[in-house]
Parts: sequence; C-alpha cells; structure tokens
Amino acid sequence: MVVLVAELVVLLLLAGLLLYGLGVWSASPSGSPGATPARLPGRRRTEAAVARARWAPAHDEVDGETRVLLRRAYTGPDGLPAVLEERVFQTFPSADPAWEVRFTEAMADARYRCGYLNAEEER
Repeated sequence: MVVLVAELVVLLLLAGLLLYGLGVWSASPSGSPGATPARLPGRRRTEAAVARARWAPAHDEVDGETRVLLRRAYTGPDGLPAVLEERVFQTFPSADPAWEVRFTEAMADARYRCGYLNAEEER
C-alpha cells in the first residue's frame, strides 16, 4: 500500500513538472534564447492607438441641461479611454417632461452620426 502511494506521488510530481515545463516553454518568446519580444516604442504605440480612435456617443448633464455628445476616443496605454475630441450634438433641459423621448431620439441620432464619422475616417 505504501509503495502504491509513493508511486502515485512520484507520478503526480512528474506530471506537474511536465505541465510546468510546457507552460514555461510556450510562454517564452520565439527566436534566440534570451531575446525579448519586439515591442513598439511608447510614442509609436500611442500613435498607433490614436490612429485607431473611434467616434462614440456619450451624454452628461451640465447646469440643468442634458448634453448628447460625440466623442472621438482611443484606449490609452494604461487601458483607460482617452478623449481626443468632444462635440456637443444636442442639448435639452433635464427637467423637460418629454426628456426620455428626446434623450432616446438624440442618442439614436448620435449613434448614426458616429457611424457616419467612423466610416468617413476609414476612407
């Protein structure tokens, strides 16, 4: 019984080492040993991210007015969105009795406009 347990422990250790070795081997960069993966310098990474900036609708409230916005943004190196440009698309009073209808229509129009702007920039 003790021999069987010892063999099982040895087998599990070997399997663990094999899986660990495969994980380390597959995660290593290709090419010569000790080589680091090719990365763009910080400035070129940022320029590439800015080139992929997209227009998206947004909204906020300022001084009792709801603003529907068009924002051109990209994901920054820290993973957070960075806004390049922001345009006010429509405004209306936040206390308007028809606020929900106006907001829904304004956001739909803003989505359409963002799609148009993104299509224009892809050309």
